[in-house]
Amino acid sequence: MAADTPVTFTPQTPPGVVLAHFRPWLTIAHQVPGRLRLKLGKGALNGVSFDGPEGRSEAITTALRRIRGVKNISWNLLARSCTIEYDPAVIPNAAWPDLLANADTPAAQTLRTILDEAHEQLRHAAP
Repeated sequence: MAADTPVTFTPQTPPGVVLAHFRPWLTIAHQVPGRLRLKLGKGALNGVSFDGPEGRSEAITTALRRIRGVKNISWNLLARSCTIEYDPAVIPNAAWPDLLANADTPAAQTLRTILDEAHEQLRHAAP
């Protein structure tokens, strides 16, 4: 999806959809087991709106917190970075770079499965 193509995320947007949309603009700035810092490239939020009472970072944070194994998320909006603390026993360390590279590896598949689970839980929780 191009940066200038309008897209709206709602609180019901599956986490995998949010991550897939931003994948072209995401890079891993730093990673140690259990902690990952992502950088969001310029223009990533062009044409993006979030439907709901939350702001952009809160909406993305809400989606990411639905992912099993994610412990905490913090933002540095000026630096366009996001730090994700996760349980490496649940999400393998290789899952993040593999998923962002769209690689078909067991680690990336584990994270895709976790994202699918989060989506299913969200669908069943919807009114």
